[in-house]
Amino acid sequence: MYPNEFWSPVVLSLKVSSLAGLIAFILAGYVAWKMTGRRFRGKLVIETLIMLPMVLPPTVVGFLLLVAFGRRGVIGRLFEQMSGLPIVFTWGAAVIAASVVAFPLAYQSAKAGFASIDRDLAAAGRSMGASEWQLLLWVIIPLARRALITGFVLAFTRALGEFGATLMLAGNIPGRTQTLPTAIYMAVESGDMKLAWVWAGLMVLISFGLLAFFGPRSEQDEV
Repeated sequence: MYPNEFWSPVVLSLKVSSLAGLIAFILAGYVAWKMTGRRFRGKLVIETLIMLPMVLPPTVVGFLLLVAFGRRGVIGRLFEQMSGLPIVFTWGAAVIAASVVAFPLAYQSAKAGFASIDRDLAAAGRSMGASEWQLLLWVIIPLARRALITGFVLAFTRALGEFGATLMLAGNIPGRTQTLPTAIYMAVESGDMKLAWVWAGLMVLISFGLLAFFGPRSEQDEV
């Protein structure tokens, strides 16, 4: 039986990844729904900003988040004034970092799912008096459910493996903000390769299982 020191980063990573995946899933789904099929000035800029966390080095993303959510940042200072608590170096900071880097994957998947839906179905729903929320809940989401589930899985697995941005914003405090990637890094640094292998293998199994059952599928795979 492994001690608490082993399970602490495992439990924290699953908690952070689940919450970050859910946040990315909800926000990305809403933004994708608003963006799909619409043309307006500035759309290219917005979509480029959405995709930036996917291509920027995680340390750069973490630095920008630290500027915004740190004690001297606008959001971080305001939050601390209101709650008396800082954002940085907490497990909530790890959720923020993971949500940001996972958002682009959830957005791309949701956007592809919404784009594949026949617009005539939405028009028919509106002609029958359905509100936008009724249309979204009863028509759009059921038709795009496969893409939305895939988006959540991709967001979860990306959040599970997040390292750089999390380290910058949340730190690596054992039992408090130490996730599996940072725990693996520290295990390697200390020469405990056996423990690093066990943690790394656990991450691979979790990610592989989720992607195998709920990951992206081609039309040939569906047949």
